Amino acid sequence: MLPRPGGGPYNTAVALGRLGSPTAFCSRISTDAFGEALLSGLRADGVDTTLVQRGPEPTTLAVASVGTDGSAGYGFYAQGTADRLFSLPDAFPDRVDAVSFGTCSLVLEPGASAYEALLRREAGRGAFTALDPNIRAGLIPDPDAYRARFRSWLPHVSLLKLSVEDARWLAEGGGFRDLETALRRWLAAGPSAVVLTGGGEGLRVLARAGRTARVAGEPDRYGPSAEVPVRSVSVPAAPVRVVDTIGAGDTVNAALLHRLAGHRALSPEGAAALDEAAWRDILRYAARAAAVTCSRAGAQPPYAAELAEPA
Repeated sequence: MLPRPGGGPYNTAVALGRLGSPTAFCSRISTDAFGEALLSGLRADGVDTTLVQRGPEPTTLAVASVGTDGSAGYGFYAQGTADRLFSLPDAFPDRVDAVSFGTCSLVLEPGASAYEALLRREAGRGAFTALDPNIRAGLIPDPDAYRARFRSWLPHVSLLKLSVEDARWLAEGGGFRDLETALRRWLAAGPSAVVLTGGGEGLRVLARAGRTARVAGEPDRYGPSAEVPVRSVSVPAAPVRVVDTIGAGDTVNAALLHRLAGHRALSPEGAAALDEAAWRDILRYAARAAAVTCSRAGAQPPYAAELAEPA
């Protein structure tokens, strides 16, 4: 068993740095040896750490077990750890265009409430907000309360990214006819796009094609909405020999944000204005990036040069 730096938002930040996007990490990191290693990893890939908070509490540990198919299961040691004491930071610089949230940070209190406040604040000032719930059910003491909290975030989310497994877990007990209905209702609640990852089945996006989406005949649980077309685009997974899947979803988060910026669509309005060809390009880029991560052990996302297409 070898220690490796990681965590969903951490992996996303590292992946963005490796792709060449100007990136900063905003969390609370321990002053212990693991914390120093986390900071060193961020800096090595060009991630700004000036927004990082520090504390003497231990670093959260996740123990990953990898199956024969490369899939990973996790156990956590998170009691009294540094990241749980994250506090709402002062106003971000105006140059911060997007903020990405996800994983255990939105579950473990009291830090979860601080991240939630940050999500609402940054959405309120017009920043592009990305959310990957990345469900770890063993850390969620009250699933129904968490699902309700998840729904309360959606009006403040620009891009929602989910695995098929996470989407099914979140939809459970919601009274939806099927997963498709749940995805469209979540889209109707606020995001400009919902991206669904299916591992070897590839990626799919449901994106607004104008104003707010609505599922005909469904009760309006999330407030007024208008019926407009919803754009659906799918791409296959990139072929790869899977070593393990650790960090693949985090790499998708980073690749989506990086490619959206390349399309000048890193805003709620910009994402909603993208056509089918643009979304197909974005999803294919994300699929290729995730394939590279799956091809090597641990959360090791690709560098931009590894994704460069032949001239």
